[in-house]
Amino acid sequence: MPALVGPVNIHNVTGGTVNFGDVLNISPKSTAKTFQGAGSSNTGIFNATGSAVSGTNVLDTKLVDQPTTANM
Repeated sequence: MPALVGPVNIHNVTGGTVNFGDVLNISPKSTAKTFQGAGSSNTGIFNATGSAVSGTNVLDTKLVDQPTTANM
């Protein structure tokens, strides 16, 4: 279905998909896994994060979280 799209401004591209229009399926081409504590991935000019005790569980028993085989 056609759509009218106004002005678009993309400041930073570090990966991902930008799509305008009809899409049947969008699937990931690669995956990554990170372990971060509370408030460690906050971005912005002013962040006020209050986490008295932070623990990150890095034990992962899954072999595959997001399969990417057969993605074109």
